[in-house]
Amino acid sequence: MSVAAAYAMSAPDGQFEKLMIERRELGPRDVLIDVKYAGICHSDIHTARDEWGSAKYPCVPGHEIAGIVAAVGPEVSKHQVGDRVGVGCMVDSCGVCGPCLANEEQYCDNGATMTYNTQVDSSIQPGGYTMGGYSTQVVVTENFVLSIPEGIGLDVAAPLLCAGITLFSPLRHWNAGPGKKVAIIGMGGLGHVGVKIAAAMGADVTVLSHSLSKQDDGKRFGAHHYYATGDKQTFRELRNRFDLILNTVSADLPIDSYLRLLKLDGTLVILGIPENPLSVRSFILAGYRRALAGSMIGGIAQTQEMLNFCAQHGIGAEIELISADEIDGAYDRVVASDVRYRFVIDAATI
Repeated sequence: MSVAAAYAMSAPDGQFEKLMIERRELGPRDVLIDVKYAGICHSDIHTARDEWGSAKYPCVPGHEIAGIVAAVGPEVSKHQVGDRVGVGCMVDSCGVCGPCLANEEQYCDNGATMTYNTQVDSSIQPGGYTMGGYSTQVVVTENFVLSIPEGIGLDVAAPLLCAGITLFSPLRHWNAGPGKKVAIIGMGGLGHVGVKIAAAMGADVTVLSHSLSKQDDGKRFGAHHYYATGDKQTFRELRNRFDLILNTVSADLPIDSYLRLLKLDGTLVILGIPENPLSVRSFILAGYRRALAGSMIGGIAQTQEMLNFCAQHGIGAEIELISADEIDGAYDRVVASDVRYRFVIDAATI
């Protein structure tokens, strides 16, 4: 076993503390990565604070990992020492079910192995559950290691491993591009990356935000239009306007009001997961053959496509770089929506 430094939460109401954790010995197809940067996702907060239940402690979150390959197993062919690489939300899957064979590992019928807080055999992760990227090193099987092109800085690439692919996947699936009107609800850690990607795809992009406080940023990121949803006139003016709406916020929204903004055959996709069940008037869906859908991250092949696309178009996340001893404060600021737009931990401070 190898040993790495990490920052972990020991209890739901605790604070992050530095500790040493074990990583598995390098297997034939494993890649050892020196972590350089780790993004903070709201999912990290939900898990570390046990807001979704079943958290395992000590909890080492982090599934937006960017780093450099330090060593490879003897059968590794996709990566070599010195490569710039990333690890996202998954570190393994069964590889044999329908979704896996279709390069949709995130929907693995047998359950993908997530980067942290997933029960595994102790030979995969000492302790019996995965520990994430708030750490100096990780060991990941080569098929779940992404190449980060030279066109993106490792620090701004880290959030793309979750936030980027979460937006890229539905934009690709629902064919965003020239001639398509796309609206993005919310312009936070997810939404701001979605604006950049949708604009680069050639879509006509609208931001729907509670207020106009981030309008200048939205336009700078590529949005063509920006509306405040706190203004009731917005919902009258934009009726039957959009081909695709991506909801990136996890708050309980009046979904019916947003569905009415879809044109014939338009789709509203849920990305942010609200606490309460959705309630929808069926006639709003039926009247214009509208659809309500959901989406997770993309598969490994699509995540690589996303990274290549972002490098080609000069897209990275807007970040605030922090040291490891600032994680607790950063969590509180994320909950308070006090970040523009993504915190990234400098792993050198771990």
